[in-house]
Amino acid sequence: MTDRRLMLVHAHPDDETSSTAATMADAMATGGQVTLVTCTLGERGSVVLPELLHLHHEQDDGLGPHRLGELAAAMGALGVTDFVRLGGDGRWSDSGMVDTDEGLATVGDDVPENAFWNADLLEAATELVALIRDRRPQVLITYDEKGGYGHPDHVQAHRVAMYATALAGALTFRPDLGAAWTIQRVLWTAIPASAMRMMIAGARAAGEEFFAGFDLESDAIPPMCVADEYIAVKVDGSAYRRQRFAALRAHRTQIPADSFFFWGEHEESGVAVFAAESFTLAAGSAPPPGATDVFAGLLPEG
Repeated sequence: MTDRRLMLVHAHPDDETSSTAATMADAMATGGQVTLVTCTLGERGSVVLPELLHLHHEQDDGLGPHRLGELAAAMGALGVTDFVRLGGDGRWSDSGMVDTDEGLATVGDDVPENAFWNADLLEAATELVALIRDRRPQVLITYDEKGGYGHPDHVQAHRVAMYATALAGALTFRPDLGAAWTIQRVLWTAIPASAMRMMIAGARAAGEEFFAGFDLESDAIPPMCVADEYIAVKVDGSAYRRQRFAALRAHRTQIPADSFFFWGEHEESGVAVFAAESFTLAAGSAPPPGATDVFAGLLPEG
């Protein structure tokens, strides 16, 4: 078994690609094992393609299965073969979201009964414990306590992942699920403040308003970001540009062809804000300063 085993816990299909595509591709390219756990099928997501609007949950309600197909295509582009849904396909549904005045997300008033937001925390965490003990990852990646931008499913994914990480290492918790396993390092996805500042400046220079209320002249941390000093690992995605952009394009219902996620796809298009994927340390062994590999500094097993 390889000493480079990575598990990622994401909320919906496309979340894994928008924030961790290069990290997954790098782990696979360097002989690692990658397990992606997606908590819902994203049934209540938006649809950006007019010809597929009928898939929306308020019309044919066929978006979930379609997005599962998009996920399979994206994972094919990244070389990842082990991708599962928490509790099985459709165990918990997308909770939906509403926008806040600050441009973030929060819980809406019409959350479905079987929504992931309503999931029993112990039940959902137990499903993840079984996967952790079976795959035995050295590194687990998920979101911070805010879910990045506030989507309730991202927040719940954070809670489930952190609870499951603790339970998986407890000898007395559900020994029937396999031997206890302690994950060596837990990382949270993060956007460095400097990267977001570049993104806001680039958007405004192109005539697009992005986080209109944020003053670039201030010393404040932009929304959804952390101070650069807290970044523990920054994975250089330049070697995986082709795979990353192919995976992004696979999520056709979610990511418009002119999205900022594609900035930097061509040399002439300017700075690629998302050329690197950044993470903060949440628990476990600290990476060495300037780490560019999520496994950096971990001792080999045996």
